[in-house]
Amino acid sequence: MLYLIAEYLGFPGALNVIRYLSFRTGGAVATALFFGLLIGPKFIGWLRVRQGKGQPIRADGPQSHLAKRGTPTMGGLMILTSMTLSLILWMDVRNPFVWACLFVTLGFGCIGFLDDYDKVRKASHAGVSGRVRLAAEFVIAGIASWIIIAQTGTLLYVPFFSNIALDLGPFYVVFAAFTIVAFGNAVNLTDGLDGLAVMPVIIASVAFMVIAYLAGNAIYSAYLGIPHVPRVGELTILCGAIVGGGLAFLWFNAPPAAVFMGDTGSLALGGALGAIAVSSHHEIVLGIVGGLFVMEAMSVIIQVFFYKRTGRRVFRMAPIHHHFEQLGWSEPTVVIRFWIISLVLALAGLSTLKLR
Repeated sequence: MLYLIAEYLGFPGALNVIRYLSFRTGGAVATALFFGLLIGPKFIGWLRVRQGKGQPIRADGPQSHLAKRGTPTMGGLMILTSMTLSLILWMDVRNPFVWACLFVTLGFGCIGFLDDYDKVRKASHAGVSGRVRLAAEFVIAGIASWIIIAQTGTLLYVPFFSNIALDLGPFYVVFAAFTIVAFGNAVNLTDGLDGLAVMPVIIASVAFMVIAYLAGNAIYSAYLGIPHVPRVGELTILCGAIVGGGLAFLWFNAPPAAVFMGDTGSLALGGALGAIAVSSHHEIVLGIVGGLFVMEAMSVIIQVFFYKRTGRRVFRMAPIHHHFEQLGWSEPTVVIRFWIISLVLALAGLSTLKLR
């Protein structure tokens, strides 16, 4: 919005800085952080009154988690509100990539909200049917993928190699939608400890802030040998808004958490990262940058698969962060060590930009 106003006025004087993505991205971080911290206390108080008993706690989970009973959930609404307000303020509203990614973010957020609401209302872990959730997610991701593909084409680029790509044709829509849905659910599975999911999301968003900026710049993308996607650089503002909103939420989610983001936040943020990766043609790199989320999702798949086949468990409890809790690691130890892993993987993912 500010960009259009400044453009209409001819970018006079100090408003000339609004031309630059770097300035608007910094503005998005600061604005989302400010809005999140501003609305946080009253919003959490409102959730506590409305939800009563808060998010249900698994009786078969780590016993230390029973102390969290009564903590309100749906805190992801704080992130989505501050992020969306900041994004609309600083983005170029004519950019199709931002709207496609925002459509996924808010669409997945609505699905997560309905699931959280159902859990709180019924005081159980049932929530919305898994099949219904996945069907709705694929519809949203498919529409967004179609919008993105109209701008980028159907090539799947391979990291570590310059100008090597596979043309998936119509199948790319399925692949792109699967990437978005899979990553949304991977982040959702990771959100099981105070601060565990949001900080790796912030780290991954910073990494894709760099990737989107470089991919959107013809000179830098040619120098690095990465796919150039015109106008995708505008997604750095979305990444910045996620970082700002995530940091504000972490202020209240740090142990002991005053609020949980719930599926409302985790599904939305994971879907947003998936959509950003598809838009910038770095879907495979997302698996490296977000390797922590992949590890969490794979631990659940492996656990379920082997238990159904053999009746035995590979991990003491899945997702894998609970396995380490059962080994005797304290919750803060698990969280901080997983943050470190996330940071290392993000740096590894960024290294693929040069190692070609």
